[in-house]
Amino acid sequence: MTIRFVRVLLPAAIAAGAVAVCAPAYAVLGGAPMTTPSGATAKTVNPVARAASTTSTSTSTASSAAAYTVKETTLSSGTVVREYVGTDGNVFGIAWKGPFAPDLATLLGSYFPQYTSAVEAQRAQRVGHGPVAVKQSGLVVHSGGHMGLYFGNAYLPDSLPSGLSATDIQ
Repeated sequence: MTIRFVRVLLPAAIAAGAVAVCAPAYAVLGGAPMTTPSGATAKTVNPVARAASTTSTSTSTASSAAAYTVKETTLSSGTVVREYVGTDGNVFGIAWKGPFAPDLATLLGSYFPQYTSAVEAQRAQRVGHGPVAVKQSGLVVHSGGHMGLYFGNAYLPDSLPSGLSATDIQ
């Protein structure tokens, strides 16, 4: 019982510390893009250039570029959060990379309980900690890293625009 408690408590304490250190992020998966936090910088990244490197045909590049935009926010902590926003204005994918893990409770919004349940089930089946991969019908989350470099992505498979691959969410 004590080991299980430590396995659950330790990651929660680390996450809470990371959240306390870094600037909050306000994007919500399935909702509106984040408001740029104080001390952060934001820009819109051209998805055509990004898709061109991973897509073999110009037709699919053009169709996927027209179906979404990418907002890249560099938080004051140095962590970069990329939001993939559909034509309806809702975020269907999020990717992050940087020295601090972002606040996943905020980024995942109403999907966070689904994510934590899946992570707890994974951790109950294996010893130790490592990268997390949650693959469910309505939510996919990959998260990993170590002190000083955290990375991951989350997306809603049913909301991906036509011509956009899950591997493009990075």
